[in-house]
Amino acid sequence: MCHRLHAESIHGSCGRPSRGWHRSHPTELHHYHGDPQGPRFGVRRPLRFLAWKLKLDERQMVELATVLNDLKTERAQAEVDDRRALALLADAAQAETFDQTKADEAARLRTESAERLQRKVVESLARIHAQLDPEQRERLAYNLRTGTLVV
Repeated sequence: MCHRLHAESIHGSCGRPSRGWHRSHPTELHHYHGDPQGPRFGVRRPLRFLAWKLKLDERQMVELATVLNDLKTERAQAEVDDRRALALLADAAQAETFDQTKADEAARLRTESAERLQRKVVESLARIHAQLDPEQRERLAYNLRTGTLVV
C-alpha cells in the first residue's frame, strides 16, 4: 500500500473517497490506474493517516495541517503550470511551421514548476521533521523507506 504525501484533502470530502481511489476493504486502498492525475496520497485524510502512523499529538497535527495545506497549494499551482505548458506545446504544433519559441517556453515552464514543487516537498519534509520526536522520525523514515509513504 503506497501513499503519496500529496494533501489531496486535509479535512476529507463528506465521506467520499478522493478522485481516483476506491476502497475494497477498510484497510486497503487501491489506485485506479486510469487516473489522469497520477498517483495521489491514497487516503481521504492524509493528516489523519500521518497522525495514526506517527502517533502525533494535537500540537503536531495543527502544524502538519498547515504543512499539508501549503504543499497542496504548490501542487495545484504545478498542475496549472502543466496545463499552460501543454497549451503552449499545442500552439507550437498547430502553427504552419513548428514554433520553437513556444515549445522552449513550455519546457522552461515545466522545469521551473517541477523545481519549485521539489523545493516545496523538501521544505515540507523539513517542517514535518522539526515537529517530530526521535521515535516519530524513525517511524517516518521507515514508512518512506518501505514505500508506505512517498513524498
